[in-house]
Amino acid sequence: MVETLATKRPDTETRLPATVRRDFAVVIPALNEVENVPDLVHELRQTFERHGLDGEVLLVDDGSTDGTGDVARRLTGDWERFRVLEHRRNFGKTEALLTAADATNAGVLILFDADLQHSTEEIPRFLEKIHEGWDIVTGRKIGHYEKGFVSRIYNALSRWLFDVPVSDLNSMKAFRSEVLDEVYLRHDWHRFFVVLAHARGFSATEIDIQLHPRRHGVAKYSGRSRIVVGLLDLLSVAFFLFFSRKPMILFGLSGLALALLGVAVGGVTIVLRTLGAMPPFGFRPLLYLVILLETVGFLLLGFGFIAELIAQQRAELEALNRRLRRTPGR
Repeated sequence: MVETLATKRPDTETRLPATVRRDFAVVIPALNEVENVPDLVHELRQTFERHGLDGEVLLVDDGSTDGTGDVARRLTGDWERFRVLEHRRNFGKTEALLTAADATNAGVLILFDADLQHSTEEIPRFLEKIHEGWDIVTGRKIGHYEKGFVSRIYNALSRWLFDVPVSDLNSMKAFRSEVLDEVYLRHDWHRFFVVLAHARGFSATEIDIQLHPRRHGVAKYSGRSRIVVGLLDLLSVAFFLFFSRKPMILFGLSGLALALLGVAVGGVTIVLRTLGAMPPFGFRPLLYLVILLETVGFLLLGFGFIAELIAQQRAELEALNRRLRRTPGR
């Protein structure tokens, strides 16, 4: 069920136990957002005080060249639970999320954009929804979005391919930290975080959140190249989810199909030669086609066997990781 903006949220502090109001971390990836930092810090302080929140705030300066991290430190010198983490260069939103996750023991992580296109008042709403028992809560953007058309197509494709129970995959979100123990994110795969987590059996829901115009600076994720990269990543994730555990389904079936097609073409070639419909020497296109089909077919079968061995190693590593996480004292 989607929680709408019209739903009242009175007295959030009394709704949330003290442990929930403290055991979370707001993760803020930031790249050249120095103009937004003062408003960001001010509004975070107000929200935390208004709702009695005492979680961490982790601003990840992702290779900024405008002093974003320095300004954030200066403005939060008296805020013990506010930390600035730094990347030596720009790595991206996924790496910023992973850096913050490694730096905290909080039970819940909230991914929040530094450009304040979402209100800090959404934070307690996400915490309340997580407290209901969901593993992941995403925001469904309400309002004008300059990349809305592309975003709708991308989200529609994702829902069609992966059958996820949310309609907006690339928005503000909150999730339990243990989700990252089982979901392995590659560069730019923060956009597929919900897809990967849902495939591992984690529960997900969404709430409506208001989208506000960017106050300062320019969008960091724009341009036509992002569309191409996004589509290629979508294909990569689809391959990862559908074939990574049983790669022989892809390589084996396609290789076997080509090999059988080669046998069929060879049979046709013999019949045509017997009937005298082909010259005995010189022009042999069907013979070359048979050689090509058989070669590629058996190569794909070989790739399938190698991929199966890799998949087996991956499964054993995942099992080892699970045993290590269950080991006391780790």
